[in-house]
Amino acid sequence: MAELTTLASPLDVGGVKIRNRVFLAPMSGITDEPFRQRAHAHGAGLVVSEMVASGELAKGRAGCELRIRHSGLPVHMVQLAGREAVHMGEGARIAAGEGADIIDINMGCPAKKVTGGYAGSALMRDLDHALSLIEAVVAAVSVPVTVKMRLGWDESALNAPMLARRAEQAGARMVTVHGRTRCQFYQGKADWRAIARVKQAVSIPVVANGDVGSPEEAATILEQSGADAVMIGRAHYGAPWTAGGIATTAAGAGAQGTPQTPQAIADYVVSHYEDMLSLYGIESGLRQARKHLGWYLDRHAPDVSAEQRKRILTSFEPAEVVAELRRALSEGAATSGLRSAA
Repeated sequence: MAELTTLASPLDVGGVKIRNRVFLAPMSGITDEPFRQRAHAHGAGLVVSEMVASGELAKGRAGCELRIRHSGLPVHMVQLAGREAVHMGEGARIAAGEGADIIDINMGCPAKKVTGGYAGSALMRDLDHALSLIEAVVAAVSVPVTVKMRLGWDESALNAPMLARRAEQAGARMVTVHGRTRCQFYQGKADWRAIARVKQAVSIPVVANGDVGSPEEAATILEQSGADAVMIGRAHYGAPWTAGGIATTAAGAGAQGTPQTPQAIADYVVSHYEDMLSLYGIESGLRQARKHLGWYLDRHAPDVSAEQRKRILTSFEPAEVVAELRRALSEGAATSGLRSAA
Protein backbone atom coordinates (compact mmCIF):
# COMPACT_ATOMS: atom_id res chain seq x y z
CA MET A 1 0.00 0.00 0.00
CA ALA A 2 2.57 2.52 -1.15
CA GLU A 3 -0.06 5.24 -1.64
CA LEU A 4 -1.17 4.90 1.96
CA THR A 5 2.07 6.34 3.33
CA THR A 6 1.28 9.71 1.77
CA LEU A 7 -1.64 10.05 4.17
CA ALA A 8 0.77 10.40 7.08
CA SER A 9 2.26 13.63 5.72
CA PRO A 10 0.98 17.11 6.66
CA LEU A 11 -1.24 19.11 4.33
CA ASP A 12 -1.39 22.88 3.97
CA VAL A 13 -4.89 24.32 3.52
CA GLY A 14 -4.64 28.03 2.85
CA GLY A 15 -1.84 28.43 5.36
CA VAL A 16 -3.42 26.17 7.99
CA LYS A 17 -1.24 23.12 8.60
CA ILE A 18 -3.10 19.82 8.95
CA ARG A 19 -1.10 17.11 10.73
CA ASN A 20 -2.07 14.25 8.38
CA ARG A 21 -4.42 13.55 5.48
CA VAL A 22 -7.12 11.35 7.03
CA PHE A 23 -10.14 13.42 7.99
CA LEU A 24 -13.36 12.95 9.94
CA ALA A 25 -16.30 14.01 7.79
CA PRO A 26 -18.88 16.47 9.07
CA MET A 27 -22.04 14.53 9.95
CA SER A 28 -25.18 16.24 11.16
CA GLY A 29 -26.14 15.19 14.67
CA ILE A 30 -22.99 13.08 15.00
CA THR A 31 -19.72 15.02 14.86
CA ASP A 32 -20.39 17.15 17.90
CA GLU A 33 -17.72 18.26 20.34
CA PRO A 34 -17.33 14.96 22.27
CA PHE A 35 -17.11 12.98 19.03
CA ARG A 36 -14.59 15.33 17.41
CA GLN A 37 -12.41 15.34 20.50
CA ARG A 38 -12.27 11.57 20.45
CA ALA A 39 -11.52 11.33 16.74
CA HIS A 40 -8.72 13.88 17.12
CA ALA A 41 -7.28 12.07 20.14
CA HIS A 42 -7.10 8.87 18.09
CA GLY A 43 -5.08 10.63 15.38
CA ALA A 44 -7.50 12.00 12.77
CA GLY A 45 -5.74 14.76 10.87
CA LEU A 46 -8.75 17.06 10.67
CA VAL A 47 -12.18 16.95 12.28
CA VAL A 48 -15.14 19.00 11.08
CA SER A 49 -18.15 20.26 12.99
CA GLU A 50 -21.58 18.96 12.19
CA MET A 51 -23.40 21.07 9.63
CA VAL A 52 -24.65 24.43 10.94
CA ALA A 53 -27.54 26.20 9.20
CA SER A 54 -26.20 29.66 8.37
CA GLY A 55 -29.60 31.31 8.61
CA GLU A 56 -30.20 29.95 12.11
CA LEU A 57 -26.69 30.90 13.17
CA ALA A 58 -27.07 34.42 11.82
CA LYS A 59 -30.38 34.80 13.66
CA GLY A 60 -28.95 33.53 16.94
CA ARG A 61 -31.09 30.41 17.17
CA ALA A 62 -30.58 28.29 20.29
CA GLY A 63 -28.20 25.36 19.91
CA CYS A 64 -26.04 26.83 17.16
CA GLU A 65 -23.44 28.02 19.64
CA LEU A 66 -22.73 24.43 20.70
CA ARG A 67 -22.03 23.48 17.09
CA ILE A 68 -19.54 26.24 16.40
CA ARG A 69 -17.80 26.74 19.73
CA HIS A 70 -14.09 26.07 19.90
CA SER A 71 -13.31 22.78 21.61
CA GLY A 72 -9.60 23.45 22.14
CA LEU A 73 -8.33 21.37 19.22
CA PRO A 74 -5.41 22.68 17.14
CA VAL A 75 -7.59 23.26 14.06
CA HIS A 76 -11.24 24.28 14.43
CA MET A 77 -13.22 23.70 11.23
CA VAL A 78 -16.88 24.67 10.97
CA GLN A 79 -19.22 23.60 8.17
CA LEU A 80 -22.00 25.96 7.11
CA ALA A 81 -25.08 25.18 5.03
CA GLY A 82 -27.56 27.54 3.42
CA ARG A 83 -28.60 29.25 0.22
CA GLU A 84 -28.70 32.94 1.14
CA ALA A 85 -25.44 34.78 0.55
CA VAL A 86 -26.09 37.29 3.31
CA HIS A 87 -26.66 34.53 5.85
CA MET A 88 -23.66 32.52 4.66
CA GLY A 89 -21.42 35.54 4.99
CA GLU A 90 -22.75 36.47 8.43
CA GLY A 91 -22.59 32.85 9.61
CA ALA A 92 -18.97 32.67 8.47
CA ARG A 93 -18.12 35.86 10.35
CA ILE A 94 -19.73 34.50 13.53
CA ALA A 95 -17.90 31.18 13.23
CA ALA A 96 -14.58 32.90 12.59
CA GLY A 97 -15.25 35.11 15.59
CA GLU A 98 -15.62 31.98 17.69
CA GLY A 99 -12.19 30.82 16.56
CA ALA A 100 -12.87 28.81 13.40
CA ASP A 101 -9.63 28.29 11.50
CA ILE A 102 -11.37 26.98 8.36
CA ILE A 103 -14.93 27.47 7.06
CA ASP A 104 -16.40 24.66 4.96
CA ILE A 105 -19.44 25.16 2.71
CA ASN A 106 -21.88 22.26 2.41
CA MET A 107 -22.84 21.60 -1.19
CA GLY A 108 -23.11 17.84 -0.80
CA CYS A 109 -25.79 16.97 1.76
CA PRO A 110 -28.46 14.83 0.03
CA ALA A 111 -31.11 14.99 2.79
CA LYS A 112 -34.50 16.10 1.55
CA LYS A 113 -34.95 18.58 4.39
CA VAL A 114 -31.76 20.29 3.18
CA THR A 115 -32.16 20.03 -0.58
CA GLY A 116 -35.83 20.92 -0.24
CA GLY A 117 -34.65 24.31 0.98
CA TYR A 118 -32.37 24.54 -2.06
CA ALA A 119 -29.23 24.07 0.04
CA GLY A 120 -26.71 21.21 0.28
CA SER A 121 -26.33 19.27 -2.97
CA ALA A 122 -29.27 21.16 -4.52
CA LEU A 123 -26.78 23.97 -5.07
CA MET A 124 -25.09 21.81 -7.71
CA ARG A 125 -28.15 22.42 -9.89
CA ASP A 126 -27.34 26.14 -10.09
CA LEU A 127 -23.61 26.78 -10.18
CA ASP A 128 -23.98 30.52 -10.56
CA HIS A 129 -25.90 30.69 -7.31
CA ALA A 130 -23.47 28.24 -5.66
CA LEU A 131 -20.60 30.52 -6.62
CA SER A 132 -22.34 33.54 -5.13
CA LEU A 133 -22.32 31.76 -1.76
CA ILE A 134 -18.64 30.88 -2.01
CA GLU A 135 -17.80 34.46 -2.94
CA ALA A 136 -19.85 35.78 0.00
CA VAL A 137 -18.06 33.54 2.50
CA VAL A 138 -14.60 34.25 1.07
CA ALA A 139 -15.30 37.99 1.25
CA ALA A 140 -16.58 37.74 4.83
CA VAL A 141 -13.60 36.06 6.50
CA SER A 142 -9.83 35.97 6.36
CA VAL A 143 -9.58 32.24 7.17
CA PRO A 144 -9.46 29.59 4.43
CA VAL A 145 -12.77 28.56 2.85
CA THR A 146 -13.36 25.04 1.55
CA VAL A 147 -16.26 23.33 -0.26
CA LYS A 148 -17.72 19.84 0.10
CA MET A 149 -19.71 18.51 -2.85
CA ARG A 150 -20.93 15.39 -4.62
CA LEU A 151 -20.27 14.29 -8.19
CA GLY A 152 -23.41 16.13 -9.26
CA TRP A 153 -27.17 16.10 -8.80
CA ASP A 154 -27.65 12.97 -10.93
CA GLU A 155 -25.88 10.95 -13.61
CA SER A 156 -26.94 13.44 -16.30
CA ALA A 157 -25.19 16.33 -14.56
CA LEU A 158 -21.78 15.28 -13.25
CA ASN A 159 -20.58 18.85 -12.83
CA ALA A 160 -18.27 18.51 -9.81
CA PRO A 161 -15.17 19.36 -11.92
CA MET A 162 -16.78 22.59 -13.10
CA LEU A 163 -17.98 23.55 -9.61
CA ALA A 164 -14.53 22.79 -8.17
CA ARG A 165 -12.79 24.86 -10.83
CA ARG A 166 -15.10 27.81 -10.28
CA ALA A 167 -14.80 27.44 -6.50
CA GLU A 168 -11.02 27.65 -6.79
CA GLN A 169 -11.32 30.77 -8.94
CA ALA A 170 -13.60 32.28 -6.27
CA GLY A 171 -10.99 31.69 -3.57
CA ALA A 172 -11.75 28.22 -2.15
CA ARG A 173 -8.60 26.59 -0.79
CA MET A 174 -9.68 22.91 -0.83
CA VAL A 175 -12.57 20.81 -2.13
CA THR A 176 -13.95 17.51 -0.89
CA VAL A 177 -15.87 15.22 -3.24
CA HIS A 178 -18.17 12.38 -2.22
CA GLY A 179 -18.11 9.84 -5.03
CA ARG A 180 -21.87 9.66 -5.50
CA THR A 181 -24.54 11.90 -6.99
CA ARG A 182 -27.23 13.39 -4.81
CA CYS A 183 -29.85 11.09 -6.33
CA GLN A 184 -27.82 8.05 -5.29
CA PHE A 185 -27.94 9.16 -1.64
CA TYR A 186 -25.79 6.37 -0.11
CA GLN A 187 -26.83 3.55 -2.42
CA GLY A 188 -24.48 1.55 -4.59
CA LYS A 189 -20.73 2.00 -4.49
CA ALA A 190 -18.99 5.36 -4.49
CA ASP A 191 -17.23 6.05 -7.80
CA TRP A 192 -13.70 6.80 -6.71
CA ARG A 193 -12.37 7.08 -10.26
CA ALA A 194 -14.84 9.89 -11.05
CA ILE A 195 -13.17 12.01 -8.35
CA ALA A 196 -10.03 12.01 -10.51
CA ARG A 197 -11.77 14.37 -12.95
CA VAL A 198 -12.09 16.91 -10.14
CA LYS A 199 -8.43 16.50 -9.23
CA GLN A 200 -7.48 17.17 -12.84
CA ALA A 201 -9.60 20.33 -12.93
CA VAL A 202 -7.99 22.21 -10.01
CA SER A 203 -4.65 22.95 -8.41
CA ILE A 204 -5.93 23.16 -4.81
CA PRO A 205 -6.04 20.03 -2.62
CA VAL A 206 -8.82 17.54 -3.35
CA VAL A 207 -10.19 15.26 -0.66
CA ALA A 208 -11.85 11.98 -1.66
CA ASN A 209 -14.87 10.77 0.32
CA GLY A 210 -17.21 7.79 0.22
CA ASP A 211 -17.08 4.15 1.38
CA VAL A 212 -13.68 4.30 3.07
CA GLY A 213 -13.31 2.46 6.36
CA SER A 214 -9.98 0.63 6.25
CA PRO A 215 -6.34 1.26 5.33
CA GLU A 216 -6.79 -0.89 2.23
CA GLU A 217 -9.76 1.17 1.05
CA ALA A 218 -7.91 4.39 1.80
CA ALA A 219 -4.99 3.27 -0.35
CA THR A 220 -7.31 2.29 -3.18
CA ILE A 221 -9.30 5.52 -3.20
CA LEU A 222 -6.03 7.47 -3.33
CA GLU A 223 -4.79 5.38 -6.24
CA GLN A 224 -8.04 5.64 -8.20
CA SER A 225 -8.81 9.30 -7.53
CA GLY A 226 -5.37 10.86 -7.32
CA ALA A 227 -6.69 12.84 -4.37
CA ASP A 228 -4.52 14.54 -1.78
CA ALA A 229 -6.42 13.27 1.28
CA VAL A 230 -9.34 11.10 2.32
CA MET A 231 -12.41 11.95 4.39
CA ILE A 232 -14.30 9.26 6.28
CA GLY A 233 -17.84 9.46 7.55
CA ARG A 234 -20.17 6.54 8.27
CA ALA A 235 -17.37 4.08 9.08
CA HIS A 236 -17.06 6.01 12.35
CA TYR A 237 -20.43 4.81 13.60
CA GLY A 238 -19.56 3.06 16.84
CA ALA A 239 -15.84 3.57 16.14
CA PRO A 240 -14.62 7.18 16.58
CA TRP A 241 -11.06 5.90 16.14
CA THR A 242 -11.48 4.92 12.46
CA ALA A 243 -9.74 7.87 10.78
CA GLY A 244 -7.03 7.91 13.43
CA GLY A 245 -6.43 4.21 13.00
CA ILE A 246 -5.90 4.64 9.27
CA ALA A 247 -3.62 7.64 9.82
CA THR A 248 -1.45 5.82 12.34
CA THR A 249 -1.30 2.78 10.07
CA ALA A 250 -0.12 5.06 7.26
CA ALA A 251 2.58 6.37 9.57
CA GLY A 252 3.63 2.86 10.56
CA ALA A 253 2.65 3.49 14.17
CA GLY A 254 0.31 1.80 16.59
CA ALA A 255 -3.27 2.92 17.18
CA GLN A 256 -3.67 5.81 19.60
CA GLY A 257 -5.91 4.94 22.51
CA THR A 258 -8.14 2.47 20.71
CA PRO A 259 -9.89 0.30 23.32
CA GLN A 260 -8.61 -3.25 23.08
CA THR A 261 -10.43 -5.19 25.81
CA PRO A 262 -14.09 -5.67 26.80
CA GLN A 263 -13.53 -3.55 29.91
CA ALA A 264 -11.83 -0.84 27.87
CA ILE A 265 -14.64 -0.64 25.33
CA ALA A 266 -17.21 -0.42 28.10
CA ASP A 267 -15.26 2.37 29.81
CA TYR A 268 -14.90 4.17 26.49
CA VAL A 269 -18.59 4.10 25.64
CA VAL A 270 -19.64 5.13 29.13
CA SER A 271 -17.20 8.06 29.01
CA HIS A 272 -18.59 9.17 25.64
CA TYR A 273 -22.14 8.89 27.01
CA GLU A 274 -21.33 10.92 30.10
CA ASP A 275 -19.60 13.62 28.03
CA MET A 276 -22.73 13.98 25.91
CA LEU A 277 -24.92 14.31 28.98
CA SER A 278 -22.56 16.96 30.29
CA LEU A 279 -22.65 18.91 27.02
CA TYR A 280 -26.37 18.80 26.33
CA GLY A 281 -27.87 18.31 29.78
CA ILE A 282 -29.65 15.14 30.90
CA GLU A 283 -32.90 15.50 28.97
CA SER A 284 -31.43 16.41 25.59
CA GLY A 285 -28.28 14.34 26.13
CA LEU A 286 -30.28 11.15 26.62
CA ARG A 287 -31.90 11.63 23.21
CA GLN A 288 -28.72 12.75 21.45
CA ALA A 289 -26.70 9.79 22.75
CA ARG A 290 -29.08 7.01 21.76
CA LYS A 291 -27.95 6.71 18.16
CA HIS A 292 -24.34 6.46 19.29
CA LEU A 293 -25.19 3.82 21.89
CA GLY A 294 -27.06 1.85 19.23
CA TRP A 295 -24.03 1.92 16.94
CA TYR A 296 -21.70 0.86 19.74
CA LEU A 297 -23.99 -2.07 20.51
CA ASP A 298 -24.26 -3.00 16.82
CA ARG A 299 -20.51 -3.07 16.46
CA HIS A 300 -19.34 -4.40 19.81
CA ALA A 301 -22.28 -6.33 21.28
CA PRO A 302 -24.34 -7.53 18.30
CA ASP A 303 -25.82 -10.43 20.26
CA VAL A 304 -27.31 -8.29 23.02
CA SER A 305 -30.91 -9.29 23.71
CA ALA A 306 -33.70 -7.16 22.32
CA GLU A 307 -34.94 -6.49 25.85
CA GLN A 308 -31.57 -5.29 27.10
CA ARG A 309 -31.05 -3.15 24.02
CA LYS A 310 -34.44 -1.55 24.56
CA ARG A 311 -33.62 -0.77 28.17
CA ILE A 312 -30.39 0.92 27.14
CA LEU A 313 -31.93 2.98 24.37
CA THR A 314 -35.16 4.01 26.09
CA SER A 315 -34.26 4.46 29.75
CA PHE A 316 -34.48 7.96 31.19
CA GLU A 317 -32.16 7.04 34.06
CA PRO A 318 -28.47 7.57 33.24
CA ALA A 319 -27.33 5.25 36.02
CA GLU A 320 -29.44 2.42 34.59
CA VAL A 321 -28.11 3.07 31.09
CA VAL A 322 -24.51 2.96 32.34
CA ALA A 323 -25.05 -0.29 34.25
CA GLU A 324 -26.74 -1.98 31.29
CA LEU A 325 -24.09 -0.70 28.89
CA ARG A 326 -21.29 -2.11 30.98
CA ARG A 327 -23.00 -5.47 31.20
CA ALA A 328 -23.87 -5.64 27.50
CA LEU A 329 -20.53 -4.45 26.18
CA SER A 330 -18.41 -6.52 28.54
CA GLU A 331 -20.36 -9.67 27.74
CA GLY A 332 -20.84 -8.88 24.06
CA ALA A 333 -17.22 -7.99 23.39
CA ALA A 334 -16.01 -11.02 25.32
CA THR A 335 -18.15 -13.41 23.29
CA SER A 336 -17.89 -11.86 19.83
CA GLY A 337 -14.54 -10.06 19.90
CA LEU A 338 -13.93 -6.35 19.56
CA ARG A 339 -14.89 -4.97 16.19
CA SER A 340 -12.83 -2.18 14.66
CA ALA A 341 -13.57 -0.25 11.48
CA ALA A 342 -9.89 0.34 10.87
